[in-house]
Amino acid sequence: MLTRQPYRGLTRRLVLAFDVGTTYSGVSYAILDPGDVPKILGVTRFPAQEHVGGDCKIPSVIYYDQTSRPRAFGAEALQEHVIEQAEEEQWIKLEWWKLHLRPRYLDAAHIADDDIQPLPAGKSAIEVLADFMRYLYQCSRKYIEESHGTALWKSVEQNIEFVLTHPNGWEGPQQKQIRGAAALAGLIPNTQDGQSRVHLLTEGEASLHFCVMKIFASESLSRTPIGVVIIDAGGGTVDLSAYSMQLSPTSFEEIAPAECRLQGAVLVTRRAHALIKKKLAGSKYGNPEILRQITDIFDKTTKLRVRNAEDPQYIKFGTVRDKDPQYDIRSGQLKLTGRSVTELFEPSVKEIIDAFEKQQLAASTPIKSVFLVGGFAASEWLFSSLQKYFAPRGIEICRPDSHVNKAVADGAVSYHIDNIVSSRVAKLTYGTECSVPYDSSDPEHRARQKKVYRGPSGILAVPNSFGSILSRGTRVSAEQTFEEDFVVRRSTIQSCASVDVDITAYRGSLAKPDWMDTEPENFTTLCTIHADTSRLAAKLSPKRSKDGSVYYVIDIKVILLFGLTELKAQVGWVEDVRLYFYLCCCYSFLCNAAGASSEVSGQLFLF
Repeated sequence: MLTRQPYRGLTRRLVLAFDVGTTYSGVSYAILDPGDVPKILGVTRFPAQEHVGGDCKIPSVIYYDQTSRPRAFGAEALQEHVIEQAEEEQWIKLEWWKLHLRPRYLDAAHIADDDIQPLPAGKSAIEVLADFMRYLYQCSRKYIEESHGTALWKSVEQNIEFVLTHPNGWEGPQQKQIRGAAALAGLIPNTQDGQSRVHLLTEGEASLHFCVMKIFASESLSRTPIGVVIIDAGGGTVDLSAYSMQLSPTSFEEIAPAECRLQGAVLVTRRAHALIKKKLAGSKYGNPEILRQITDIFDKTTKLRVRNAEDPQYIKFGTVRDKDPQYDIRSGQLKLTGRSVTELFEPSVKEIIDAFEKQQLAASTPIKSVFLVGGFAASEWLFSSLQKYFAPRGIEICRPDSHVNKAVADGAVSYHIDNIVSSRVAKLTYGTECSVPYDSSDPEHRARQKKVYRGPSGILAVPNSFGSILSRGTRVSAEQTFEEDFVVRRSTIQSCASVDVDITAYRGSLAKPDWMDTEPENFTTLCTIHADTSRLAAKLSPKRSKDGSVYYVIDIKVILLFGLTELKAQVGWVEDVRLYFYLCCCYSFLCNAAGASSEVSGQLFLF
């Protein structure tokens, strides 16, 4: 069990953590008073849900009117009078909208854009996220003012630290979207100081912090380091994170790249809808409205309680007058075979096991324990299926008996206060595109002979080389940096005024990817650093190529900082015996540290 230390800051602050989920969302917070031990609390009252206490979350549902203006959120959107008004005025009900933000590399045969409800006209996914985050903020403010007083809120509203969580598989582009939504929602000003109060965290690492607070109290787990895997089974994704754990003293290190699979609870519900639609085709119960009703009831009842594939399952959706034996409907209940229901879970179970085995293979410490959290963890069939897999392998799996759906929000606050993870593992290989001197004896170079060009220095060069800086699977501490030297050669002094460097991620299977043209689909640009080198350019001396042409050389370092929860990149160079850096956080596509940008031509050379 984690022993929390008193807050050492000089002024009172507030930590607000938003867990915006595919199906449900929640908020946790902590008031940081100097000298006091922080206590993590939850926002447990929302509009139309005031009677619910303890660990409540709200549905991630929004109604938009025909002008794309949000009209109802969360539990309010489920009220009968709101539903009636929505039907009369033809409002648009958005569910599962978070999936519009997903990285495209997570796409698979089982889900595509056409499977997700389209957004209202003129609305982007970032704007929808901003609308929902604004609502969560307003609810949080009202709750904290009612619980702690208006004076306390006023004392902290300019010192709020926001921790925003996202699935393990979301990367730079998605982090940029989250930060943009936070500014659009008015949580922070869209400035460097404002963005410094936003902290992004994977749902897997948030769940680890929750488990440390709530579960890891056994003395048997505290003597020697063991490998543990946290499975955060949510609505849209299932996230797996592997750590080496020692509780006495407390120490956690990531031991395998994080995994993210698009096989959360909503995918089971989606398969159930297809099953029910097929079964009731041709009956009076097969119209879209009744199918949605039956599917919703399945989602809230049958999906959670199914335990045995041999027992029939029932979905009670109507009254005793609803009867059609031909379609297994009696007394308002639809009967399904147990096997047909449990088969709906199989793709999710298989993906979880596949992700676990990948982590087990990569882990530097044997994995002995698995902890299942998240809303999907409430499914009895999911839990028992995973038990059957892990038990013969001598691996214990457990889940908390309550508050399982608050794991991410509570853990996110704990991350900001405690931050117990000392090192993380790079899940991708990171580097930048560059050129290399042509070598006629190298078969890879000869295969690209048609692409060979003569650079400003007169040297023959081969483009599309990948200069790797940080390799997948590398363990990185918070302060550790990774760097590589590159040479920029330009033909004019004017073109030396700025340098652009793309930070690129490789997600393929090669241990050492050397060329970007062999698997172009596996390379993604995370961000571009625009560095103002105009002062350095003014001091450069011209050089002569063999043919007498003038060119200029800039020696740079590309530096990656990966030890925290967001990748950061720097370009550095020596100027007047001083080392200058331009920083770019890879949640941003573009970082121009010096003001206006300009497009320049030229190549990075790795030699």
